[in-house]
Parts: sequence; structure tokens; C-alpha cells
Amino acid sequence: MSSDIVTPADSPPRSPAAPPRSVPTWAPTAALGAILALSCVLYGWSLNSLGWGNAYYSAAVKSMGEGFTNFMFGSYDPVGVVTVDKPPAGLWPQVISIKLFGLHGWALLLPQVIEGVLAVLVLHRAVRRWAGEGAGLVAAFVLTLTPVTVAITRTNNLDTPMLLLLVCAAYALTRAVQEPAGRAATWWLCGAASLIGCGFVTKMLAAWIVLPAFTAAWLVGASGPWMARIWRLVASGAVLAVTSLWWVALVALWPGDRPYIGGSKDGSAWDLVIGYNGLGRVFGQGPGPGGPRPGGPEGAPRPGPMFGGDTGPLRMFGDEVAGQISWLLPVCAVAIAVAVLCRKHRLPATGWVLWSLWLVVCAAVFSLQKGIFHPYYTTQLAPAIGALCGGLAVVLVRAHRAGSRWPAPVAAVTVASTAAWAVVVIRRSPQWHGWLVWPVAVTGVAALVLLCAACWRPARLVPVALGAGALAVLIAPAAWSVIVPFGGPISGGLPAAGPRMMPPLREGGDMPRGLPPRPGGPRRFGPFPPGGAREGAVLTADQKKVLDYTRRNSGSARITLAVEGGAMAASVYILHSDSHVIGMGGFMSADDAPSVRRLEKWTRSGELRFVLGSAMPPGPFPRRTGPPAERSAWVSRHCRAVPPSVYGSQAGPMGMGGAATLYDCAAR
Repeated sequence: MSSDIVTPADSPPRSPAAPPRSVPTWAPTAALGAILALSCVLYGWSLNSLGWGNAYYSAAVKSMGEGFTNFMFGSYDPVGVVTVDKPPAGLWPQVISIKLFGLHGWALLLPQVIEGVLAVLVLHRAVRRWAGEGAGLVAAFVLTLTPVTVAITRTNNLDTPMLLLLVCAAYALTRAVQEPAGRAATWWLCGAASLIGCGFVTKMLAAWIVLPAFTAAWLVGASGPWMARIWRLVASGAVLAVTSLWWVALVALWPGDRPYIGGSKDGSAWDLVIGYNGLGRVFGQGPGPGGPRPGGPEGAPRPGPMFGGDTGPLRMFGDEVAGQISWLLPVCAVAIAVAVLCRKHRLPATGWVLWSLWLVVCAAVFSLQKGIFHPYYTTQLAPAIGALCGGLAVVLVRAHRAGSRWPAPVAAVTVASTAAWAVVVIRRSPQWHGWLVWPVAVTGVAALVLLCAACWRPARLVPVALGAGALAVLIAPAAWSVIVPFGGPISGGLPAAGPRMMPPLREGGDMPRGLPPRPGGPRRFGPFPPGGAREGAVLTADQKKVLDYTRRNSGSARITLAVEGGAMAASVYILHSDSHVIGMGGFMSADDAPSVRRLEKWTRSGELRFVLGSAMPPGPFPRRTGPPAERSAWVSRHCRAVPPSVYGSQAGPMGMGGAATLYDCAAR
């Protein structure tokens, strides 16, 4: 087969080629409109049922609308004590949305839907400029039907705005390499760099993962001599540095008071870049539930990453990730092989380099990183998967029309491997829509029969066989994607398509409290509690009593209530209160904000009276040490516990990991 692929151009075809059929001029526009409409439905269906999405970011969006400083730095609380553990740019559209429509769950999620649909449109435009209208439509369709992309777009996490910016950067790069050497090419290249820089101000170094692909594509495909290409690349690098690091510089040079940068060790944005959101993700440094955690005596086994499966080259195919993104990876492997081997009907090398390296580099980073990794990060692979599928489809069709025999067997291998892999993924959770095995298997076998027959009668059977093959490879991810909006709420903090199952922990890890073991094995936990995104985002009766009591008795205090226990404990109070409620310690309660010194100042000056102390967090999360322990010790020494009966409760409000205690710091 490979010898046929590299047949010289003067070799005669073994059978006459079928003349291409004319396509109505309106058909591509209609097809794109249908794809965009489908994306609107999948991403935006019943947004009101999703509650607050990720309550951590939702609380921050509400707080960011309280003032300019909060807005610029991404303050988690209305007082401006600590920021979220990401830059603020991805949350700015949500702030604008709630200012226009009010504080509603759907208003927080609406910008994500718009960004997701725009990403589909821009990907179509980018791939069309590289490989034609058909490839652009395939790429847009694949992106729309990527299960993890549907799931993440229906929450207010920051991956969707970053994805849109990166796809826009790919479009700008495609324009840059198509322009003749000159000012226009430079401007487009710098535009691509600035868009990646905006992605950095959305999710930091995650946006830079695609830089090797952009660099190689420019050097391979740009016009002009090599030195001119390199100088333009250097200029775009300067633009990238400025557009990426301006916010880091702003944090460092801000003349007045500003919030502590959440997730950092010293309150600086630079530490966040190279630590928690940088090298910590790769090498497992920094706090968080996804990376290495302290636990057990010296030499005892330690729990592995709690989310996303074990680190290693097969992570993309593991139980936690495969159903989110891996469905069409066999197609991409064939596409890359065809790009290397096929001398005839070749598409411009720039697109192959850009999208292949995008996929390979991102997959390698996600597979090998030892720090925090969530399966929804893999939505960053989806545009590359769509583009490679589109490129392969175009090459196969062109080769068939030119009379080549090899498209049918190549398509047969593609369909067989992809359908077989889909069956494997579905069979891993047979109790969750296991019936999908049958349509995948039946359509796959039918497509293989047609493709094999097409080796003898290609003119008539190849178009039908290719259509059946496309159905066979897309039916499983399409079903998983459609089930997301119509299958009930999803977790706002850990969005995922498919069965709501917790991943396994290694020996030595503790089972999260409140999650019953799944029958069939002690190392598998799940499903997630019912209720999805709405869980944990509604004030309980006892929490309302605490809030009402502190409001009545805070007097002129600037801060009504300080809540310990991380975002899981504090977000609900911020979302459901117009009072100044702060969450101490940031996302995981590990940040030194507020410090003990600031607590002393606040309580001494009457700015703060009430503190809600949290219970110890459940395993496998780390026991409280450092700033959390110091704050708790100071509160227990200098404040008096308020009996629950005083504010009308029997057991007190429930916090992260158990009951919480209300302290009055003006009583001693």
C-alpha cells in the first residue's frame, strides 16, 4: 500500500477516475450554518439548569464587579484579600455579562457558549485557508462533537476562552504564511503572537504549549529568505512577551493595595507563573489535589494524581481521559502518516506541521506532567484533531478523484482502528449507554465491506464507503457529546462527558468521604453525588442562620464574615450575600491571605469580628499546615466559639469535611 502512496506523478491510474460532482454554491454556507447551530444547541442547551457552574470562579466574577482593582486582578472576594489562582482575562467577559444581565447562572455561562461557537467558526476559517472548504467543514464538525469540549463549554472554567484565542492565533498564523514576505506577513505573525499572549493572561503557561507548533509552521511555510523569517519570528517573540507578561508586571509595579495572588507562595504573579501554574504542573510541585501530596511515613506509598489517571505515555488512552478526547486519535495517526508518505495530492506543509505538532506536543505535555491534571484540559487537543481529520478527508478524496487505488485501503485501516478503539472505550463502562457498541460495530463493519469492495469498483463505491466510514468513526463521540446537554447536570468544577465516575487511587490513598465504593473493586470510587453543578452552591438553613447572625451583630465592621476552608467553604457565602464575606486562604485555604498579622489588625481595629473556622479536610487532601494552621491556632486563642444555639442552629453549619465553628473575635 505504501508503494502506491508514493507512486510518481507520471504513473497512470489503474482505473478511470470519476468526474467530480458539482456542488451548489450555497451548500458550504448551509453546512457551516448547520454545524454552528448544532454547536449552539450542544453548548447552550438549558443553561439555566446548570446552576453556578464552577462556584469558585462564579464567586470571583461577582467580586470582580465590585471595583476596578478587583476587576484588574481577579479578586476572589469583594474585599480584595486574595485573587483566584489564574489571571483575570478569562473572567472579564463573565463580569461584563452579569453587569448586562444580572447575577444569574446562565449569565455567567453565556460568554462560554459564545466563545465555544466562535472557536468552531474560526477553526473552519483557518482550516479552509489551508486545505479547502471540505476540510474546514470536517474540522468544525469534529470540534463541535468532541465530548470534552461540549462539557467544558457548559461551565465557566477558563479553557474555553483560551481555546478561542489559540484558534484565532492559528488563523492569524495561516494568514501570515500565505502572505508574501513583507509587512502584511509580519503583522499577521505578530497578531498570532499577541493572541497567544492573551491566552497567557487567561491561563498562563497552558497557552504557550502550542508555541513549538507555531514556530515550526512559520519557519517551514513562510515566504522569503531564512534570515528574514527568523527576524520576523524574533519580532513576534517580543510581541508575545509584552502581551503575555504585562499583567505580571502590573502586579509587581502596582503602587497601591492589591489582592494577594492566589496560588502563589509570596503573593506575586511571577511565582504563580513558574510555580503553581507553571513548573508545578509539569514536575508536581505546588499544592492542590491533582499532584503529589504529602502523606504517610517516610517510604510509605503515596497516592497518585487523583484526577486524570496515572502519569505516562498512555494517559490519553486511560480510563479517565479516553472517553473525553481519544476517539479520533487513530484517525490523526493515519493523517500524519499520509502527510509524510503521500507525495501526490499533498496539502501545504504548513498546516500539517502546525496541527500535527499542536496535537503531539499538547498530548505529550498532558501525558507526562506530574502535577495537577484534569481531563478537561484535553479540550486543547480538539482543534488539532479536527484539522487533521479534515486534511485526511481532503487527501483521500483528491486521490480517489485522481484515480489512485490507495484511498480505499487507507480508509479501511482508519475505520477499522477507530471503530475498534471506540468499542474498547465503550466497553469500559458497559452500564453507561453500552448499547453504543452495536451501532459502532455495525456501521464499522458495513464501511469496511464497502471499502474493500471499492478496491475493485472505486468509481461507484468509494463515495458511499467514505460516508459510511465517517459515520462509523463519529457515531460514538457524537453520542457522548449529545448526552452531555441532555443527560443532566455536570460538575462545574470537574466537567466531563460520560459516566460520572471518580478515578482510582493507588494504595495508600484515602477514599474521599461521602462517595460510595463502586461495586466490583475497592480502588474505584463513584459515581459523583447527584445534582451536578448545583451541589454545594446553595446556602443551607444553618448557613443562612450564621450569615444572618453575623450581619446583625457585626455593627460597623467592614468585613461581615471571614470563612476558612477554601473555595468549597466560602464560595456559597459570597454568591448568596451582598455583605463583605471573604474566603481565607484562597482556593485550597493554603495561601497566606489574610496573614495572622492582618487578622490581628482587623480585629483590633474593629474591621472584623466573626470568623467561620472549617473542620479538617477529608483525605486524600493534605492536612492543614502552614498558613491554615497558623490562622486556626490564632483564632482558637484569640476568639471565642459561638454556641450554635445562639444563632438558632443545633449542630452548626457544615463546612468542607464536616461541621464548622463560628468564632467571635470581639468577645475576648
